Amino acid sequence: MAQRVGRIKLGSQGLEVSAQGLGCMGMSAFYGPPKPEEDMIALIHHAVHTAGVTFLDTSDIYGPFTNEILLGKALKGGVREKVELATKFGISYSNEKREVRGDPAYVRAACEGSLKRLDIDCIDLYYQHRIDTRVPIEVTIGELKKLVEEGKIKYIGLSEASASTIRRAHAVHPITAVQLEWSLWSRDAEEEIIPTCRELGIGIVAYSPLGNGFFSSGPKLVEDLSTNDARKAVSTKVST
Repeated sequence: MAQRVGRIKLGSQGLEVSAQGLGCMGMSAFYGPPKPEEDMIALIHHAVHTAGVTFLDTSDIYGPFTNEILLGKALKGGVREKVELATKFGISYSNEKREVRGDPAYVRAACEGSLKRLDIDCIDLYYQHRIDTRVPIEVTIGELKKLVEEGKIKYIGLSEASASTIRRAHAVHPITAVQLEWSLWSRDAEEEIIPTCRELGIGIVAYSPLGNGFFSSGPKLVEDLSTNDARKAVSTKVST
């Protein structure tokens, strides 16, 4: 029988998750073309039922929207009750223009959209995917706090936020987790961000711990990447 992943407390607000999470982005976007839906649902179910990986990560921008829809289908049949679901808001595309938003009206609309696509009543961990520097973080977190009070989200997270932004956000409402890139080739966060999170009792969710696959696959990974794989740009930077 395969060994199951253990569980840990993420942050100090009460959220417990599997020690290893399943990032679902590559199923629908950025890492080449979307993968077959049936196969991805089977993968999610295997992670949850067999491996004990119950911490699932998505975002409304993955697709956009299609990854949340995929997760919504995978959560049917009692799976929702077995997982801790994280999704994100804050990046929008309009007329092929990328925009980061954190204004209250957008925060609320984004949350409602994610709830509908995921076909759930409450999001376990809701991240601000990127920080809108035009809107004080206190204003964005204030709206997220209202969503917690309304029972639409349980815990608040930030992604790619500075140490000072994390402090200001945490003063409005406890931040449960900060998501950031952390690996052997991306260690800038160790200087200020990670110590700040440890001081405040905020959990760390490290994405791309294996360097987007480069640490596990080596140079051969580049050879197999499709033309629309975002890692093509990463590989070019590394090689130069």
